[in-house]
Amino acid sequence: MGYYFISYGLTLIALLITVGAQIFVSATFNKYKKEPNMKSKSGAEAAREILDKNGLKEIYVVETKGHLTDHYDPNRKVIRLSSDVYHKESIASIAVAAHECGHAIQDKDNYTMLRIRAFLVPFVNLSSKLGYVAILIGVFANLMNVIWLGIGLEAVILLFQLVTLPVEFDASRRALKELEDMGLLTDNELTKGRVVLTSAALTYVASVAATVLELLRLILIFTDRDN
Repeated sequence: MGYYFISYGLTLIALLITVGAQIFVSATFNKYKKEPNMKSKSGAEAAREILDKNGLKEIYVVETKGHLTDHYDPNRKVIRLSSDVYHKESIASIAVAAHECGHAIQDKDNYTMLRIRAFLVPFVNLSSKLGYVAILIGVFANLMNVIWLGIGLEAVILLFQLVTLPVEFDASRRALKELEDMGLLTDNELTKGRVVLTSAALTYVASVAATVLELLRLILIFTDRDN
């Protein structure tokens, strides 16, 4: 019975970590999206300049709906920027746009961890759909092997998240280097841009922590059940 109380505590901690990270990144972005950059460039303009400088003229920069929905699509060779990032001439906009360009540069350079992450995507998609299904089937059919299979599938998600961490940190590193080398941000602005990117990176760290806690919760519950 003690395991169940611990599991509820782990769930609560995971939730607090996830929500806290999201609040922090949103607050940081909202703060620096109000600060205009000295070059008066939008995120879209900065992204275009960084891509062109790195010989990536074939990559399009387009606007997408949503808040902080910015991403690089390696299959379509497109950088999609949320409206605030695409249009606003702020420190946050340039920092986020540069980060997505960092992923495009990784793709050009055949960055190993990016390739590994891309390889894992279909397995993660399968695991995210079947993991808890297997666990539920195992519970109702009283089949512990199926339950542990489900937990194993959920662990694939953790592997993907662990691989994602260096990909995201490296993209931010590349972004900051481009911003500095091209003079798109002043030294003071660059410090603020680093804060924006660090807060975003923390959401990935929070996801890893939450997944670890969830796996630990499942292991505790079903180890108790198996005994």
